[in-house]
Amino acid sequence: MAEQIVIEPITRIEGHARISLLLDEAGRVAEARFQVIQVRGFEQFVVGRPYFEMPALTARICGICPVSHVLASAKACDRLLAVRIPETAANLRRILNLGQLIQSHALSWFYLSAPDLLLGMDHPPATRNFLGIAATDLQFARDGIRLRRFGQQVIERLAGRRIHPAWVVPGGVDAPLEPSAREAILAEIPEIKALACGHLERCRQLLARHLEEALVFASFPSLFLGLTGPGGRLEHYDGLVRIIDADGALLADGLDPADYADTIGEAVEPWTYLKFPYYKPHGYPDGMYRVGPLARLNLVDRCGTELADRELAHFRNLASGPVPGNFHAHYARLIELLAAVETMELLLADPASLDRRVRAVAGVNDTEGVGAIEAPRGFLLHHYRVDEHGLIQQANLIIATGHNNLAMQRGILQAARHYLDNNPPAEGLLNRLEAVIRTFDPCLSCSTHAVGAMPLVVRLLDPDGCTVAELSRCEISHNLQALSHR
Repeated sequence: MAEQIVIEPITRIEGHARISLLLDEAGRVAEARFQVIQVRGFEQFVVGRPYFEMPALTARICGICPVSHVLASAKACDRLLAVRIPETAANLRRILNLGQLIQSHALSWFYLSAPDLLLGMDHPPATRNFLGIAATDLQFARDGIRLRRFGQQVIERLAGRRIHPAWVVPGGVDAPLEPSAREAILAEIPEIKALACGHLERCRQLLARHLEEALVFASFPSLFLGLTGPGGRLEHYDGLVRIIDADGALLADGLDPADYADTIGEAVEPWTYLKFPYYKPHGYPDGMYRVGPLARLNLVDRCGTELADRELAHFRNLASGPVPGNFHAHYARLIELLAAVETMELLLADPASLDRRVRAVAGVNDTEGVGAIEAPRGFLLHHYRVDEHGLIQQANLIIATGHNNLAMQRGILQAARHYLDNNPPAEGLLNRLEAVIRTFDPCLSCSTHAVGAMPLVVRLLDPDGCTVAELSRCEISHNLQALSHR
């Protein structure tokens, strides 16, 4: 008789999910599913709200990466206004986004993933965490806290608060950068740059001790998708879409994110609340692609800063073409963190960063707007349609974690078959399946949104397991819309 193994909850990720493994009668893994078991519904909550509320509203999707949603939303609203925001405002948004990337990448590496690599995949789970790291290597833990705090302070010094800032607005930003804030950030950058370089070396050493994981943690051919800047430079705030195949050949380049629907399709499955985006020309599910740090470094021609480009050359020595294993996303994150610090220094060194003209003011001049950025976890897209009064009629959000959904599913199946076929499910082996998901650094609060034909059914069961009542997704959607208009 077939047996099922359920890992619930998956630990050290942002949000709630489980892994379900179905074994055949011979004890081999027949199927593996990464199941997201929470639903938010922001795409329905915002219907009927005025467009200018959208950056502040959608920031509440997540407390870890609210800046990412603020920026994508504001860029969509810029399109509704049909304005070109002042260059200083665009660069201040860039700096804010880099601060977000630094704090998020530090969280992912030091707090969520390093316990597996520093302490060991089979280390007792009670201390296989950040506190366990602090007890073993206090300086490592302190450096992680310092790097994350720097990113958070950048956000606070620009936007007035670290979480859910309201400083980014349609048309630009709400206030110029103060000279004291600029000097405070610049004064800390040499220390932060040195820490980033030191931990890149430490990261290479740790990864070299995990060669088996590098081969089976979501290591397979796939497409890669993301934004690139002029000359193929690494770009997180703006840019055009580039897609490459597993050999590095260009499938598409220079695509306007506003035309995403021509390239990206969205599928749903009945066993998860997370959508399945895919590359339309290859169909579903063959159109699997990856986004995020690994994808970005595989896509770009250069980082565009001295130290990060030097490290990118080391990264490219890992494979003859695009690096296929998501285990090396950890390394890619720290390269991006270093590039973010260097880029921030260059932007702040420009006296124009203190320019007082930081907002373009206009009314609604278009009824449709798409905003896209590179969030820490990958390509993030907000798409709004409004009426003539600027009230939201429809919203679609495609989150980085959603883009990676097909790859995460395949990644846990690959690892489960490697570790569990004909082996008893020891705790350390199951932890390795969770660690596969951590390489993607998913943010599930961001990524679960009921839209289209999302198969949501709520069932009320009696003590014997019999269904007493059932509420379908259509009924829930209707209720949400009714609430949004009250």
